[in-house]
Amino acid sequence: MKFLLDMPVSPLLLDVLEAFGHEGVHAFQIGESRAADIKLLELARNENRVIITADLDFPRLLALSGSDGPGVVLFRGGNYSDAEMCELLKRLLNEAAPNVISSSISVVDKRRIRITKLPLK
Repeated sequence: MKFLLDMPVSPLLLDVLEAFGHEGVHAFQIGESRAADIKLLELARNENRVIITADLDFPRLLALSGSDGPGVVLFRGGNYSDAEMCELLKRLLNEAAPNVISSSISVVDKRRIRITKLPLK
């Protein structure tokens, strides 16, 4: 699977993705650190990438568009340290199949993972 990390998440997540056999890029690596959410959404869609973010705008944009992708991993429930964010991502990658992650909004927090299939109704 391929991922696009949004600015609010740690670049250390790239190491976690690589350890699980996935590929990722952080928005700053590709010169998109100031890109609007809609632009990142389109970039992820065009490159078949799942967005990893802490920004609530991505699920809202997907809901408004009725689109079936890209998938989104959303960290909720507070400010996480880099280490906490890495552990939460590991938990998701261990518990959910790649085809589920790539076609859903996966909301991850310290207590649970909630997965909602796209498109949102």
